[in-house]
Amino acid sequence: MDEAKDVSSRVPRVLAVAGTDPTGGAGIQADLKSIAAHGGYGMAVVTALVAQNTRGVRAVHVPPPEFLAAQLRAVSDDVTIDAVKLGMLHSAPLVEVVAAWLDDVRPPVVVLDPVLAATSTTGPGGGRLFDTASTAALRAMCSRVHLVTPNLPELAVLVGETEAQGWDAAVGQARRLAGRTGATVLVKGGHLGGEDSPDAIVRPDDAAPVRTVPGRRVDSTSTHGTGCSLSSAVATLAATGLPWVEALSRAKAWLAGAIEQGAVLDVGSGRGPVDHFHHLRGMG
Repeated sequence: MDEAKDVSSRVPRVLAVAGTDPTGGAGIQADLKSIAAHGGYGMAVVTALVAQNTRGVRAVHVPPPEFLAAQLRAVSDDVTIDAVKLGMLHSAPLVEVVAAWLDDVRPPVVVLDPVLAATSTTGPGGGRLFDTASTAALRAMCSRVHLVTPNLPELAVLVGETEAQGWDAAVGQARRLAGRTGATVLVKGGHLGGEDSPDAIVRPDDAAPVRTVPGRRVDSTSTHGTGCSLSSAVATLAATGLPWVEALSRAKAWLAGAIEQGAVLDVGSGRGPVDHFHHLRGMG
């Protein structure tokens, strides 16, 4: 993506393509809240209907690929799209539909949050949200997007290695993924231990420096949907013309506050959602 120097004053029109979360903390619901929290106009195309709550995933219903294609075409035939955020794509047939649509429409900003499994699991089948036989299709999708935002387990799957146990190892995996796909990679340190929780932007150019955005670890159980929320926020900010590093820095600071204030919402008995609109509480 060519990164503009100036931030546009126009409201960015951002399309989220993902699965649902009936409790509102993750998936397409979290995407729409994050987009709105950063001044964007959110749109949504649903890939799968997910029966889940703050304690885990219970069942997944996937409409036919033809219906996904119809949703995507209905939006792009009518609306100019400034950014696309891709979340849970579930299986190879759905990935292929989205890939063909991206090749045709070519949105200026495409961010992929490669959802492979839910953090919390309950019921038959646990929390796996992605057909493991379709991992290759998701890897290929990385070559069609501008930014990939995996957590460490997802990053390991995408590069075909064991999960990184330290920051340097994680950055190394991100470099390999970026080099193989041509996409920029947002590597996240949230799964590592310690008081710090850094993130970094890793470009496909080996000569480009890794741009680290430091952060503190927030001690909270309100972490449901953090990956969805961060990637949607970054996509929205990038659609205004911000470079990846600045978009990440702003989104990361916002998310830290959203996690801190999440308990105020008192939603669910498991890992609760973040407070996407914490910055608006008490205004007016």
